[in-house]
Amino acid sequence: MTTTMRTLPHDPYIEAICEALDKAGPEVKDGRTDDCETRGTYCYLNAVIELDMLSVGLQDERNNLLLIWEWHTGIEAPWESERGPVWQFAELKDDGSNEYPTDLPVLGYASPDAIVEAVRKVITGEIRPGSYINGGQWQGWDGGIIGDTWERHAKLDAACEAWGTEETAE
Repeated sequence: MTTTMRTLPHDPYIEAICEALDKAGPEVKDGRTDDCETRGTYCYLNAVIELDMLSVGLQDERNNLLLIWEWHTGIEAPWESERGPVWQFAELKDDGSNEYPTDLPVLGYASPDAIVEAVRKVITGEIRPGSYINGGQWQGWDGGIIGDTWERHAKLDAACEAWGTEETAE
């Protein structure tokens, strides 16, 4: 996993997610964390994990899958996420861009096992991607939220909140 020059609050969480995915499949092709537009209008923490569909025998059928985790301060424009974390997924296109991100039906601080289970449901088509038209809401899934929270979510939330407070201070 690639990180920024400094340690970010969500680095250990994303590392745990990547380890679980590598163990259960599909393998992580690339994973990175960052903080975006700090001290600006759009302050948030993020992580992008690229999953290798070839590792589960699906490269011929679909492109690699992106998992996106973001923690928003809640001060962004009205169309952005509320304060806190959210997971999304998107399929990569042949040209290197990606499809419109779709919300993943997991908790913002989902356990690694919950992410693995949700990814499996995306791969099998039980959870289908949404689009810009429906605001990125998944299709075909009525099973509710998948899994539980990470056992260290309270510590992670406190670290993200402290980061958000510091980044949005005037």
